[in-house]
Amino acid sequence: MFVQHILNTKNNANLITVPLKTDLSEAISILVAQKIGVVIVSETGQDALGIPSERDIIRALSEAGTNALSAPVEQFMSRDEVTCSPQTSADDVLALMTENRFRHMPVLEAGALIGLISQGDVIFARLQEISLEKDALQGMIMGH
Repeated sequence: MFVQHILNTKNNANLITVPLKTDLSEAISILVAQKIGVVIVSETGQDALGIPSERDIIRALSEAGTNALSAPVEQFMSRDEVTCSPQTSADDVLALMTENRFRHMPVLEAGALIGLISQGDVIFARLQEISLEKDALQGMIMGH
């Protein structure tokens, strides 16, 4: 299974990006309002400059206190994000996420941001795939 398959099952029309100078408090408000775990920092909507994750936000508040809330997200976001393409295998994505201890990965095609996948997306897709395989094997065993 490839990332493209997972993207096809998601609604990436609501991919949320914010500019570098967005206040951390505004980014937090977006996370809460949209019920999401990350936003992608982007100046064009097609570049992925970084991700201020929930962990980054906790770290910022721990280090800078409430002063962090008025600072731009660029000060606290994870940079040099690991990305994937639609042709990357889901197993490779899950291995990268597990190895590097992050839960969200931007999907780029020809350098342009086209989506975001999470560990949950990959696990859900794999569970569906395994269920289909199980049904096919049962059908073969039963002679259907």
